[in-house]
Amino acid sequence: MDQESAKLSPVLDAKPLVDLRQYDQAGFDRGRPGWYVMLWWLVQGVLFPLTPHPFNSVRCQLLRLFGARIGKEVLIRPTARFTYPWKVEIGDYSWIGDDVVFYSLELIQIGEQCVISQKSYLCTGSHDAQDPKFGLVTAPIAIGNGVWIATDCFIGAGVQIEANALVGARSSVFSSLPEQQVCWGTPCRPRYPRKFRDG
Repeated sequence: MDQESAKLSPVLDAKPLVDLRQYDQAGFDRGRPGWYVMLWWLVQGVLFPLTPHPFNSVRCQLLRLFGARIGKEVLIRPTARFTYPWKVEIGDYSWIGDDVVFYSLELIQIGEQCVISQKSYLCTGSHDAQDPKFGLVTAPIAIGNGVWIATDCFIGAGVQIEANALVGARSSVFSSLPEQQVCWGTPCRPRYPRKFRDG
């Protein structure tokens, strides 16, 4: 191998700076005992996806049964996924699309009249990149009334999206967004006001 090729070669065999054997999430509170978590995952894995699209009320009732606070006339597709439903709140008339993931290690609040479009991922958990033990870091997500999160977006831990904002398709949101702005990109940023027609 010549010197120029050697410069371009990736370094794959340096010593890892993390030791995953030391990972410990004993301080993390799931909010329910282990058997309850497993019961929910069984219900979600078997019953939830088998409910036909029109049987939305059944899905909402299953989530409520496991502690989610679900408003009236909320629409949730059968392929949506909720890690811990007791850490989820969804306001009246909101829609949750196909393959949306609520990675709800902490509270995820969705306001009224919101649309969370298909394949979006709301993630309340990450890891400390400077911790050799790869420590768990969690923070809640709050989404205000009237927000539309378009297809295939990532919403990171600790993010607040204020009322009536729009997040464009395939955006990655790592910091909070102001009200009634059209936002997009990776990282997602406000671009211009979201204006509505009368009537």
